[in-house]
Amino acid sequence: MLEKYFSLKEHGTTIRTELFAGFTTFFTMVYIIIVNPAILKSAGIPFDQVFMATIISAVIGTLIMGVFAKYPIAVAPGMGLNAYFASVVGTQGLSYQIVLGTVFIAGLLFLLLSVTRLREMIIIAIPNSLKYGITSGIGLFIAFMGLRNSQIIVPNDATFVSLGDLSSPITVLSIVGLFITLILMARNVKGALFLGMLVTAVIGYFFDMLQFTDIVSTPPAPVFLDIDISGVFSNSLYAVVFAFLLVTIFDTTGTMIGVTEQAGLMKDGKLPNAKTAFLGDAVATTVGSLFGTSPSTAYVESTAGVTAGGRTGLTAIVIAILFAITAFFSPLISAISGLPSITAPVLIIVGSFMMVGLSKIDWMKLDEAFPAFAIILVMPLTSSISTGIAVGFITYPLLKIVSGKWKEIHPLILIFGVIFLLQMIFFPTN
Repeated sequence: MLEKYFSLKEHGTTIRTELFAGFTTFFTMVYIIIVNPAILKSAGIPFDQVFMATIISAVIGTLIMGVFAKYPIAVAPGMGLNAYFASVVGTQGLSYQIVLGTVFIAGLLFLLLSVTRLREMIIIAIPNSLKYGITSGIGLFIAFMGLRNSQIIVPNDATFVSLGDLSSPITVLSIVGLFITLILMARNVKGALFLGMLVTAVIGYFFDMLQFTDIVSTPPAPVFLDIDISGVFSNSLYAVVFAFLLVTIFDTTGTMIGVTEQAGLMKDGKLPNAKTAFLGDAVATTVGSLFGTSPSTAYVESTAGVTAGGRTGLTAIVIAILFAITAFFSPLISAISGLPSITAPVLIIVGSFMMVGLSKIDWMKLDEAFPAFAIILVMPLTSSISTGIAVGFITYPLLKIVSGKWKEIHPLILIFGVIFLLQMIFFPTN
């Protein structure tokens, strides 16, 4: 039955290969089960709630990707977006329920875009320089968060930030964990991020920095509808909704194109079952917000499974099953996520991955380079992804117009630029 449904022979794969590929992808991205609760717990969401929400959204999104779109792609709450979620709660003094409301609305819009051509129009309209700038800015954003959590960088009244006490136990273990993980990655060890976290956790345990009593337990009860949608409108959080929506679209679309090209699943430059695949992360984002987590996206770590031979949705189904099994390990994961030294290295390293697009920006053209630079600069310094996006969308059309290149501006970019300008003038947010 599996052979017929997934056309395994046609794709040059077997059940055994798909199983191995699923395990490979899972172990390269299972760190999200630890990191996501650690980040969103800082925003006030109880650990058990976000832990189960992370698993539920990952299982639902990945199953849709596997069963219906039949792609070997995993879906889970995205890195960067979870950090932004926490920053919105922290800087604007909002409850996490209100920010979950912005995720829910973004998810609904994402669903709408996924079943129409609007998603394609937005992707085409936004210039590559802004896309790369947004991704790179988010990379610096989450890397900076990792540096702060590890206390490698600390607040300073005179210079805002400065180097922390490198002899403090938290900082020492963070640096050790960072280099252990980097060594594993340099040696091309599969699942290096996850293994690096485990080794760091073991070191922390022997130095009495990590304590836990149980490893396995009954999964915590999920929390449903802990959300405030009305607060989104009363606080005019439209820029936050747009930021969640835009970044999720970029992340998922780029990842899906990259993974399917590597797997040889693209046909004549087109993606079969594209709408069904796009629904995977859209549904996961919407459902995840109802249970208590930030937006979901397709994971680039899926390329690890493709490299191991995964070619069909059976790989994704294996991943979903493994995510479901992790629900029984909440005591262990709770203890690990509570020690910043274990999760901070992942934030720093993932941040570096997201800088790759910088090489694709034409830095010799001011009207292309400066908007990207402004995004990259503003995001980490304001702790706001939406503010960085707004600055990029305002400066890009402005520089094009004064350079006499107004014909290069897509109407949607001009509209977004005006909206963002009005929003920053009349409805400023942190």
